[in-house]
Amino acid sequence: MRRRTPHRERHRAGRIGWMRAAVLGANDGIVSTASLVVGVAAAHASNHEILVAGVAGLVAGAMSMAAGEYVSVSSQADTEQADLARERKELATDPSAELAELTGIYVRRGLDRALAKQVAERLMAHDALAAHARDELGITDALSARPIQAALASAGTFAVGAAMPLLAVIVNPGTHIVPVVAGSSLVFLALLGSLAAVVGGASSLRGALRVTFWGALAMALTAGVGALFGTVV
Repeated sequence: MRRRTPHRERHRAGRIGWMRAAVLGANDGIVSTASLVVGVAAAHASNHEILVAGVAGLVAGAMSMAAGEYVSVSSQADTEQADLARERKELATDPSAELAELTGIYVRRGLDRALAKQVAERLMAHDALAAHARDELGITDALSARPIQAALASAGTFAVGAAMPLLAVIVNPGTHIVPVVAGSSLVFLALLGSLAAVVGGASSLRGALRVTFWGALAMALTAGVGALFGTVV
């Protein structure tokens, strides 16, 4: 008789935290730097000035993304810790009320009251705080806030994304910087959107279209601003 191996399922929920920060960073790096380069180039700046503006945008943008992600995710982490501290106190001072609360949650999810109470008792005996964190507060290890991870992922991918339009400037330092940077950046955005959608289990075409649309709009607007004012900003 053949022995059956345990069934293992691979879910994507555990990727949400770092993947969101990484996709946001790379997308913002490409869009903001390409738009900056296109806008400065449309103002008839020299290649050197375009590169200086692009590198400055890369450094400033990466630091801004890191700081923004760290602050926002830290606020989420602080809220989670405050909720866990309150839950820990309630479990210590009134465990019977907490048992009734957990039982009620399972009843609302479809269990009859006797079974719901039995499940609540078993889970609280195993790890009461974890049971309430997961089923009452919606806090799990996979989805919990990780500020440093989010900051590093966002800053690193921003820098990688921002380097792509700069590479296009270096490879093509001639008079066709605007179409070359815009075209290559849209290709990069389409690939990024498609890859992010595939990793997240969504439609690759939809992912590619939505990021290229907003990227094209951003570059068109900044090119218009550069051409209108004719000065390096």
